[in-house]
Amino acid sequence: MLKKGMTAVFGAAMLFGSTACASVARMDKIPEPPQEYLDWLDDLKEEMVARGISAETVNQAFAKNYYHPEHDVVKKDRKQAEFVMTTTDYVNRLVNAKKADRGRRKYKELYPQYKSLEKQYGVPFNYIVSFWGMETDYGRAFGNYHVIEALTVLSYDQRRSKFFRGELYQALKIIDAGNVTVDGMEGSWAGAMGHFQFMPSTFNAYAVDYDRDGKIDIWQNYGDAAASAANYLSKMGWKQNETWGMAVSLPWNFDYAQSGRQTRKTIAEWRKLGVKTESGRRLPLDSKLSTSVIVPEGRRGRAYLVTDNFRKIMNWNRSENYALGVALLADYVKSGKKWQPLRKNPVTLVKTEDVILLQEFINNQGWGKLDADGQLGAKTREAVKLLQKKARLPQDGYPDNLLLQKIKNYNPEIGFAVPVQPQKPAQKNASSEKKQFTGLKTSLYEQLKKG
Repeated sequence: MLKKGMTAVFGAAMLFGSTACASVARMDKIPEPPQEYLDWLDDLKEEMVARGISAETVNQAFAKNYYHPEHDVVKKDRKQAEFVMTTTDYVNRLVNAKKADRGRRKYKELYPQYKSLEKQYGVPFNYIVSFWGMETDYGRAFGNYHVIEALTVLSYDQRRSKFFRGELYQALKIIDAGNVTVDGMEGSWAGAMGHFQFMPSTFNAYAVDYDRDGKIDIWQNYGDAAASAANYLSKMGWKQNETWGMAVSLPWNFDYAQSGRQTRKTIAEWRKLGVKTESGRRLPLDSKLSTSVIVPEGRRGRAYLVTDNFRKIMNWNRSENYALGVALLADYVKSGKKWQPLRKNPVTLVKTEDVILLQEFINNQGWGKLDADGQLGAKTREAVKLLQKKARLPQDGYPDNLLLQKIKNYNPEIGFAVPVQPQKPAQKNASSEKKQFTGLKTSLYEQLKKG
């Protein structure tokens, strides 16, 4: 689960290979760590003890040499996809027939035992099953990285050392409390753990001992893991009797500047603007319900009406694509409807390098302060809408080829305006040609008059 400050996506880790087939890159011959690393490690140990971790836990945790100059987890932290995957491709890869069928079976099997979670935390169990399926394929792929090793390596690396050092401390707290052993703490390359891929800080803030056996086990005890997930969503403000939203159709003249999670309107207001269900019917939700219209793939893709619960899904993982995956899978799990892939749309497949180009262009023009990370996140999407407004394009927040071309041809002196084309010079024989044409007309007129 993502915590504030993370830029990588842990949700649906199987898609990108961070849990399903992960393995720590340990060599047969581990190189001797340089003195710089040893000094850093001594400082780290002293800090952990000063912050309350027992010396015994610290000694156990760092009994092995975790140093390697080209560790696998560092490579994964730096890896960027060549393309920013479209919503359609993302959801179709994560939510498929097998996952929907398995989710329904798990729901029917476990609901009688865990339906009390709905009453206790106010989160429908089909959403818990959906998160479970998205994160670890229903417990089939926890990730087999040694968490302390991974977090130590990432803490030593300079890219996000502060964040991972904090997560390392949180992981040591879990061990110190007796919830898991050093060797038993396994997870993803970035330290996400258990059935629902909790980061250590999330574990310490929200994990619960569901069976009250004195130990919180999110690896082997599904009850503890599911209750912890429900507790997290409840504390985030999940609304028990509210849907996540639905796919909708937009009128031909829809103002895309009104799209995005930042704009909220009641169902009654959206109805007046012509928003209907995907099949073209009247929106069936409470007219006072506050919602937003999102267009993850821009005006050429699908539109969705989303509620506050959709935003709670995004507290877990800040990706709209991930949230749609969870929401749609949750619908399949409970409804029993046959899975159908999302239809392909004629949308632009944006390259990571193109998003970076956009972000740098916006920053250079002083129109925003974006991280040039190649991620098409919420801040970048809002900045793209501003860019589209300046370029007099529909403000859907999705960069297409036309916008990218306008950026590449941008002229600081005239902005996005098309430069006035210079007048073509008059042809040398234009005067004589005009006289010939006039004479020809006169001659024809005279002939017709005589005839």
